[in-house]
Amino acid sequence: MENDTQPRSRLTPKGERTRARIIDAAAGLIYEHGVAGTTLDDVRTAAGVSGSQLSHYFAGKDELVQAVVTHQAGRIVGGQRHADLGSAEGLRAWRDMVIAAAARAGGAGGCPLGSLGSQLAESDPQARALIADGFEQWSAAIGDGLRARHAAGSLPAGVSPDDLAVALLAAVQGGLLMAQVQRSTRPLEIAIDTILGLAGAR
Repeated sequence: MENDTQPRSRLTPKGERTRARIIDAAAGLIYEHGVAGTTLDDVRTAAGVSGSQLSHYFAGKDELVQAVVTHQAGRIVGGQRHADLGSAEGLRAWRDMVIAAAARAGGAGGCPLGSLGSQLAESDPQARALIADGFEQWSAAIGDGLRARHAAGSLPAGVSPDDLAVALLAAVQGGLLMAQVQRSTRPLEIAIDTILGLAGAR
């Protein structure tokens, strides 16, 4: 999910840190205020950089937003790969972690990746492709654990672990959206628990 317009070799360690700081600041602002509600001036101020520094690393807002997509997807997928969905205990822990994260925010914010999809899918084809790739990698990371459960005979016969991974991710996305609107994690809990229950994985 690399989306760098400048060759990475051209950035010094200090440049890498500055660029990462800009992306991190932009990601936080966009998650809180949305893409349309975040300006380059907002990002410049939050990251503590000058306008010339910002333009050195990013040609414009679209390029910065695409870097934010890559950042958010990488963070989520990296965290998912550390979750142990190959055991019943790990699956329950992951389920509880997802719900607890939504509860801490009071349901606000939604999914950092999914919310970008709803904002950018129809207006930025490159961002849409990056988001789609992020979802594919996220689904694959979930599927890795579910395949382990399938190999151990812990899933019902006829249940595809890869299909279950897609269904579970779709349930998470829909549940987070409803939690955001209703300011309650109950829809998210129902969505996840129903998919896990139908798969015999609760």
